[in-house]
Amino acid sequence: MTATTLQPPPRGFAARALRHPSFVAGALLAGLFVLAALLSLAWTPYPIADIAVANRFAPPSAAHWLGTDSLGRDIASLLLAGARNSLIAGVVVVAVGVLAGVPLGLWAAARGGWVDDALMRLADFSLAFPALLTAILLTAVYGPGLLTSILAVGLFNIPWFARITRSAARSVWARDYVLAARAAGKGAWRISTDHVLPNIAALLIVQATIQFAVAILAEAALSYLGLGTQPPDPSWGRMLADAQQQVFQAPLLAVYPGLAIAASVLGLNLLGDGLRDLLR
Repeated sequence: MTATTLQPPPRGFAARALRHPSFVAGALLAGLFVLAALLSLAWTPYPIADIAVANRFAPPSAAHWLGTDSLGRDIASLLLAGARNSLIAGVVVVAVGVLAGVPLGLWAAARGGWVDDALMRLADFSLAFPALLTAILLTAVYGPGLLTSILAVGLFNIPWFARITRSAARSVWARDYVLAARAAGKGAWRISTDHVLPNIAALLIVQATIQFAVAILAEAALSYLGLGTQPPDPSWGRMLADAQQQVFQAPLLAVYPGLAIAASVLGLNLLGDGLRDLLR
């Protein structure tokens, strides 16, 4: 009889990631979303503004893989270009939240006292105005458009990242190695960048993927309401709004952008869940 030797589980990040079903599924869906957006920069089956009314509501075929809409535009081309706008919105929104919110949260945790109280009360006040209300206010001043929706959701993300950063950083400030760094004469900002930020980076990465998904949903919702991307620029939310008028005549026009939104958001959420487990 031979003894069976148990092999230790793989410990590398890549090996553990490949064994994590949530991370793999999320990475595949998110990767398809990013690939579609990048592909639209160089190629789409048909030009986005190519209107052929005589070919409206064409069924899926070799010429038009997903058919055409009420103006004869190719649905596959619109979906690819819509992914590009969603990717732009997500990247810019998360970048605004991280670049502005994280330093504010680190500052609040490092200073404490009235600075901490003032920043957190300001964050609470900002969160009382949802992105939709902010978008309506900005639309009244600057008019509707992709930039307006990005700015509205990005401003809403700043206090969100500030609160998360401040909460995580406060727990790190109580650690022994931070106390030792303070005793060695390091300044508050140097400690924040050298010790606090690296120890909360995993949490911020996970939160960024989740907020990326929220940004895609918000941009689609604002475009659906007519406050976001305007014609002729394609948007998944705008495609849903246009399809609503022909839902009984051509129901697939609503199915395609709905599936695109659901798949991309699901992929980013699964990716965030996987990263949360892998970066512990």
